[in-house]
Amino acid sequence: MPKHLSDSTILNNDVRMPWFGLGVWKATEGGEVERAVRTAIELGYKSIDTAAVYGNEAGVGQAIKDSGVAREELFVTTKVWNSNQGYDTTLQAFEESRNKLGLDYIDLYLIHWPVKDKYKETWKALEKLYRDGSVRAIGVSNFQVHHLEDLMQGSEIVPAVNQVEYHPRLSQRPLHDFCRKNRIQLEAWSPLMQGQLLNNPLLIEIGEKHGKNPAQIILRWDLQNEVVTIPKSVTPERIAQNADVFDFELSSEDMERIHALNLDQRVGADPDNFNF
Repeated sequence: MPKHLSDSTILNNDVRMPWFGLGVWKATEGGEVERAVRTAIELGYKSIDTAAVYGNEAGVGQAIKDSGVAREELFVTTKVWNSNQGYDTTLQAFEESRNKLGLDYIDLYLIHWPVKDKYKETWKALEKLYRDGSVRAIGVSNFQVHHLEDLMQGSEIVPAVNQVEYHPRLSQRPLHDFCRKNRIQLEAWSPLMQGQLLNNPLLIEIGEKHGKNPAQIILRWDLQNEVVTIPKSVTPERIAQNADVFDFELSSEDMERIHALNLDQRVGADPDNFNF
């Protein structure tokens, strides 16, 4: 059970990945994303999650450079976008991301969505990047069980991470069980359901018991479920609050009551039916 913001899970290739990080989806390139990343790093965050399609890799890289924190102390994730999938185009997209970030290597590189008839070729490119030492770990995002099974057939490397929409309304237990069994670390995007759960009476009630807000209750629930979590915020106060989840523990009863909120309800696209 993570006790500190800097605590890490150990991925299936023995690389350490922080349990907690900052997501920068929708953070505007330039000042906004730079301030958010700098704030997070100053507060002790070690993990930053971006993607080519977010359009803010250069700002993330600049903030990392300005932070004065040694590169090896930080864990940086980025992702290949759908229109760049395929073997050669992925290798090219990776170089663009690496240049924008201004980094020699990326800690975790993900396939952003399971683009049909493309993701297996894309994965071969990720395997090459991994073997070349350009990335420390490779994984996927938004993959369902059947996508993972398909990918793992004929692949040399099992994904280290699967980053998916995950929150109390979408707890994806069968997917989580499959990932556990195959030593694929589950990671949550939109852990707060884009703010839709912050007025939930149950989460407010559990929060009052622990002196925490509903967001902190959800993020703690993620961690106790052994799910890496990367809440997005550009507000310094919120970035600090989100990380203030290591000084209390939810009871097994709390955990189950939160699990019971599941409705298999998404705020993002369905990985089996998306058109971008």
